[in-house]
Amino acid sequence: MKKTITVVTPCFNEEDNVEEVYRQTAAVFDALPQVQHEHLFIDNCSTDRTVELLRGLAARDSRVKVILNARNFGQVRSPYYGLMQARGDAAVLLVADLQDPPAMLADFVRHWLDGAALVVGVKPASRENRLMFAVRRLYYRLVTRIADVRLIQNFTGFGLYDRRVLDVLRAIDDPYPYLRGLVSEVGFEPVQIPY
Repeated sequence: MKKTITVVTPCFNEEDNVEEVYRQTAAVFDALPQVQHEHLFIDNCSTDRTVELLRGLAARDSRVKVILNARNFGQVRSPYYGLMQARGDAAVLLVADLQDPPAMLADFVRHWLDGAALVVGVKPASRENRLMFAVRRLYYRLVTRIADVRLIQNFTGFGLYDRRVLDVLRAIDDPYPYLRGLVSEVGFEPVQIPY
C-alpha cells in the first residue's frame, strides 16, 4: 500500500488562494505515483468566501478534508493543531497564500522517501519589505544566541514532518506551541532546502 502524506493548509480569509493552492498541490502529487495524499485545510473562522470554497473542494475531491474553527485561534496554534490532526505517514505544512511554493513538495517527498524525518524549506531572501526581513532575521539570530537549542534560520514552518516527528510533537502537549522552536528541540536533523 502506498504511503500517505497529509498536506495541512491553514486559512484565514484566503478566498483568492485556496483553489489555486489545492490545484498546485494536487498537480505535484499527481506526478508522484509512489505516494498518495490528502489535503487538510484548517480554517480560522474566515469572514469571506473561504469556507464556501473549501466545502466545494471537499465535495468534489474526497482527498480534501476541512476543519472549521469556531473562532480564530491565530497563526501559531491553528497550523500546529492541523499538524496534530494529520493522519498520514507524514505531514506537510503549506500556507494558503502561496508564499511557499507547492512545487517544492516533490523535493520534500524525495528526501523523505530516502529516509529523512524532517525536510524544511528555508528562505534566505525575501521579496517582503527589506527592513522587516532584516528585523526578523536579527530576531531569530538573537533568539538562537540565548536559547538552549539552535533554531533553523529562515524557517517559517514550511516543511515535511515524518510521523515520528509528529508523534514527538504530540507528546509535548503545549497549549501555545512555538513550532519553529519545538522542531529544533525534538532532535531530528533537518534536510534544509532553500527557496
